[in-house]
Amino acid sequence: MTTGLIEIIKPGFANGIQDTGRYGYRHMGVAVSGFLDRLFARCANALVGNTDDAACIEMRVTGPVLAVRRGPVRVALAGNVTATIRRATGAAEELSAWRSATLGCSDVLEIGAVKGGTSYLAVSGGIAVTPQLGSRSTYQRAKIGGIEGRLIAAGDVLPCAAASSDADEERQAPPWRHADSPIRVVLGPQIDHFATEAVATFMASEYQVTPQLDRMGMRLQGEKLAHVTSSAADIVSDGVTPGAIQVPGEGQPIILLADCQTVGGYPKIATVICADRPRLGQLEPGQTVRFAATDVTQARIALEEQERAWRTWASQIVFGGINFDAVYGDGSGCWKDDDDEILV
Repeated sequence: MTTGLIEIIKPGFANGIQDTGRYGYRHMGVAVSGFLDRLFARCANALVGNTDDAACIEMRVTGPVLAVRRGPVRVALAGNVTATIRRATGAAEELSAWRSATLGCSDVLEIGAVKGGTSYLAVSGGIAVTPQLGSRSTYQRAKIGGIEGRLIAAGDVLPCAAASSDADEERQAPPWRHADSPIRVVLGPQIDHFATEAVATFMASEYQVTPQLDRMGMRLQGEKLAHVTSSAADIVSDGVTPGAIQVPGEGQPIILLADCQTVGGYPKIATVICADRPRLGQLEPGQTVRFAATDVTQARIALEEQERAWRTWASQIVFGGINFDAVYGDGSGCWKDDDDEILV
């Protein structure tokens, strides 16, 4: 039931609606899209009581300013970001990441700069824009999902669920910590297109993330990876997937991300395992990354271990903090004029 509404007052920069992604349409050329960092998004959703697949606002540079037009609405941030709540009463309070807060009608949430990688804003019930091809994820290149297939803009009104009856119970948990180890990859599938020393170079070298970075992919700069011949730098286009690492003729790797195309004509030296793909969403230009080879069996084990770690994190969510608007307010969650007429 979508009884909550939030309005975008200022859109910030590079912010869009994402959920877990759009599956089953790659044969039609439609990207999966979805969260760049599914773990951070999952944490944000858990802090407002949502399911894992609820749509959030994914933030990459500067967060938006939004106002509750019908509520109450519970919100939570995950990532390296903070916000200020400006209550309709004139009071102001800080909202740090990894805890929830409940906003009443006319309350404003001002989200600051994202200080690293990707952060998420979850709202109670998730952002309930109309799904397209089974997902609410924004895929800008095809102009589908989200709001008209674009980033959020001033004046957008986003439906969500009103906070549940336990709105006086806020949630908080320790930050989710990504590993600081090399990114694990499975070699191939076109490993035979690379010189023998190229694979050793790839594993032994440190690569820097370049400014050529968006939701489609990131270009890296470092030791050149040689192909066996110049013609081996091109292949007949075949399927690619998020996490695939292509190497064009110039010898510099390109890691494909959530909005990547469905086919590509550059040979792939390796693919990032699913357990480590969320870490890609936290990389910024200038940061460095290293790689470590693994196999499919170990990749599956890593995913199982990550799921256990996430459940341990979720078990540390604690309830606490009083939402005084819910306790002392009239409970309507609506704007009223001087005559008590409901406006929203």
